[in-house]
Amino acid sequence: MPIIIPRDLPAFDSLKSEKIFVMDGTRAVSQDIRPIEIAILNLMPTKEVTETQLLRLLGNTPLQVNVTFIRTTTYKGKHISERYLDKFYKSLQEVKRMKFDGMIITGAPVETLPFDEVKYWKELQEIFDFLDENVTSTIFICWGAQAALYYYYGIDKHILDKKLFGVYNNKKEISHEPLLKGMDDVIRIPHSRHTAVDETKLRACPDLQVLVSGEKCGPSIIKSKDDRRIFLTGHSEYDRDTLLNEYNRDKEKGLDILPPDNYFDKEGEIDMSWASTANLLYYNWLNYYVYQVTPYELYDDIHK
Repeated sequence: MPIIIPRDLPAFDSLKSEKIFVMDGTRAVSQDIRPIEIAILNLMPTKEVTETQLLRLLGNTPLQVNVTFIRTTTYKGKHISERYLDKFYKSLQEVKRMKFDGMIITGAPVETLPFDEVKYWKELQEIFDFLDENVTSTIFICWGAQAALYYYYGIDKHILDKKLFGVYNNKKEISHEPLLKGMDDVIRIPHSRHTAVDETKLRACPDLQVLVSGEKCGPSIIKSKDDRRIFLTGHSEYDRDTLLNEYNRDKEKGLDILPPDNYFDKEGEIDMSWASTANLLYYNWLNYYVYQVTPYELYDDIHK
């Protein structure tokens, strides 16, 4: 089934060329199907890249998925035009009367700052409160996961001695977990971060479960026991060359950065060993934690 996005969103043609079933809203309304409503709060500076990465994964299910992009208004990024944001994104004020089956909150390049020094921290807290009343299940990615763990459970982060940068092996800690259905015993996940959550407090929290962790990267997939919050400390959504692009970017800036760990094979080619994990992760989330439990009627005044 298709993912529903505006026809002139740049990701539309990219996904269509990959044989991912995309559809614009005009065609979608002619079908007698109640689509799954997913919101994406995109905090990444490279918004078009992140849009394509996430839409690719959301489009890999039998469900019809309607996507709404959300932006912050208290901070305006330098890497995307205001015109683009006005055309494809909505603010919290514009969606506050809406309800969503699921939501994704991305990472952001602010991880070394204390949370209360992030320019849009107050607005993000309002969005977190919005989730409690209006969203069935939410995925938080990287810094988004750290921010949510801090806001909801008081679990802080700390700066690492060196950047965690590469693709790392993880193992399941919970058997028969629907979110991990179909995954191999060894789960490969890209990470790119300077900080980590307080693992001692994380594991001591009675409301959370560590589902997947690695010796070098620590907990990678965490879930609240009520199934409403999924925390991903890595970046399963990354494309084949995302880590390479980040490495080249940092080298050009003169930063002290080593090539990503476990990323290249013996011939020096990129070993993309996380794609199946990413597809299963989002497929399972949409199926087991969104579609199977969300109410049929969202009572959404704006969509009516």
